[in-house]
Amino acid sequence: MNIQEYFGRISYNKPRKDADLQTLTAIFQHHIQSIPFENLSMHCGEPIELDLQAIYNKIVRKKRGGWCLETNYLLFWALQELGYDICILGANSYEPAEKGYTAQINHILLKVVIKGEPYIVDAGFGGAYQMWQPLMLISGKDQPQAPGIFRFMEDNGTWYLEKVKRKHYIPEHSKNDFPHTPELGNIRKIHKFTLEPRHIDDFQELNAYLQVSPDNILRKKSICSLQTTSGVLALVGWTLTEMKYNYTEDMDLVNITALTDEEVEKTLRDKFSIELENKLVP
Repeated sequence: MNIQEYFGRISYNKPRKDADLQTLTAIFQHHIQSIPFENLSMHCGEPIELDLQAIYNKIVRKKRGGWCLETNYLLFWALQELGYDICILGANSYEPAEKGYTAQINHILLKVVIKGEPYIVDAGFGGAYQMWQPLMLISGKDQPQAPGIFRFMEDNGTWYLEKVKRKHYIPEHSKNDFPHTPELGNIRKIHKFTLEPRHIDDFQELNAYLQVSPDNILRKKSICSLQTTSGVLALVGWTLTEMKYNYTEDMDLVNITALTDEEVEKTLRDKFSIELENKLVP
């Protein structure tokens, strides 16, 4: 494994600087705009290994993406190579349908400490809830970014991440329906976590479970999402959603396209730069 090869994969060609916040932010943004959040292996009959060399080969050499365990583990390796003070944390995702957090840890994220200040870095949430910059680990402070306003709330050692939702403008809908105004207090809870450091081996069981459990969303849907310079692209099953952030003030533009089987593979190539080795069953 080679950090320069990783930099090539994420199109990062700035001179190597100190392990500072500016460099962290730049590498992170290149990472999320180059490496899709995707679970396509699962829908191509390929096993997903939680092994650093296997992840490196898949994402860096085969130019694929990965889900949170893969893409954040690769980022952990890269930032460690660059001398950052970094550790792995585990989170419980919020399930809107259940109106609660998962009972078991099902997400991995990273804590980076720079000049004594802790930041949370997470390249593996995908979609419209993906942060674009490291977030200061501070309770109750609004942290506006292009995707929206993020905020941590801390309660008795447990940290909660939430995001303020914006209105969506979907052109093909009638003017009566959109733009719709979100109900007041329109906060989307994302996940909760503690600051207990974890080891990647703590997630081996989760990695295996997510590939076989019929109930989880990752088994039910083939997902590929990528952050762009202006918003996010997401291919879920046969549906391509293109979102442009802050198209007009406090409103995101959303275009939705239904694809055929043939168009799915072409879209993966053209929009996500992904060439699959095996047949995808969306």
